[in-house]
Amino acid sequence: MIKTAQLYLHFLENPIISTDTRNILPGCMFFALKGDHFNANEFAAQALEKGASFVVVDEEKYAINEKCLLVDDVLTALQDLARSHRKQLNIPVIGLTGSNGKTTSKELVNAVLGERFKTFATFGNLNNHIGVPLSILSITSNVEIAVIEMGANHQKEIELLCTIAQPTHGIITNVGMAHLDGFGGFEGVKKGKAELYTYLKEQNGYTFINRDNAHLMEMSTAAGLTKLIYYGTENGNTIKGNLTSSDPFIEVEWTNHEVSSSVKTNLTGSYNFENILAAICIGDFFDMSQEEINNGLGNYQPKNNRSQLTKTENNTVICDFYNANPSSMTAALNNISVLSATKKTAILGDMFELGPESAAQHELIARQANESGLDQTILIGKHFYAFKDKFDGVFFETPAEAAAYIEQNPIEHNLILLKGSRGMKLESLMQYL
Repeated sequence: MIKTAQLYLHFLENPIISTDTRNILPGCMFFALKGDHFNANEFAAQALEKGASFVVVDEEKYAINEKCLLVDDVLTALQDLARSHRKQLNIPVIGLTGSNGKTTSKELVNAVLGERFKTFATFGNLNNHIGVPLSILSITSNVEIAVIEMGANHQKEIELLCTIAQPTHGIITNVGMAHLDGFGGFEGVKKGKAELYTYLKEQNGYTFINRDNAHLMEMSTAAGLTKLIYYGTENGNTIKGNLTSSDPFIEVEWTNHEVSSSVKTNLTGSYNFENILAAICIGDFFDMSQEEINNGLGNYQPKNNRSQLTKTENNTVICDFYNANPSSMTAALNNISVLSATKKTAILGDMFELGPESAAQHELIARQANESGLDQTILIGKHFYAFKDKFDGVFFETPAEAAAYIEQNPIEHNLILLKGSRGMKLESLMQYL
């Protein structure tokens, strides 16, 4: 069995990691991970044929030559390798988690810090027990600051990811009604996310906190954090900010060290105000000028179907269909209800991973959609469909049924909110909007 120290020597000579034989690059190291329905050990020989320098396997029968590195468990080996690499990186690492706004906040922080520093940020949503090690192993020696997104759907997961990313700084964007099934309810969400605070306390790290958020304040007090940097809308914070416009794009006025500034962004949705303020706070902490911070925020263009305003031939669509939970749904509906538009439509898809809370939460969102003063609501998925006889609107069990309806009843000259969980694949409706 090969040990982590030996594996790391191979990694230094072959610093590209692959876990998918469809994406093999010459000279990479292929890690043969296992899942519920696949065993990548079976593709080790194929990875070598495609140009991998080494393959890491955990079944002896697939270790066919000296390029096959046998370990006890491939996933554990990947995580341990990332821990070894992280220890060689003498740089600030910002750990970022939260129920909503993780990826947008990560992108904004990276956009701001990138105005001065050579940064690395989690690519896409590689934020789990596989994605975080892959992210850490992608950090090269010229990187000055890293921003690592950490996602979780059950307790102890953030704790694990902290042992891999080893953040020196951290931020929880918020806590909300997300992954209730895995966390065991809202209190479980708070406990799970607070694992980042616990790690930062133990490592004497810095924590950025939205002072307006009572849950985060309670959690930080319980964790006994001492190195705190506050942002919010009141005096007494390191960064004080106010939302000056959000129709449709967000404009923020903010103050640090008694000097005020303002910035106009390309983000829609007033709920993104706190994400913008977090990025300002982190940039300020690293001694960036107001001009650098504003340039980073002003030049950022959302491209990930999160609060992304898209103009089609017939409508303006708020593309927010990367994911959804009750907290983000409520915020999105509140946002469209105050935006200026002649006609407004909400197309909402089911929210997943809510466990026993699912029916009640879908009913609440269906009621809110009915009461938001919209011209039309279209609700899609079996969870929303259960309330078709209770609320106004048009209900469908599948996106395909909704697409057929929209094709026969075109929506034109509307501001449309398109939002649902990733598994609903609401992007399939864009061609009809």
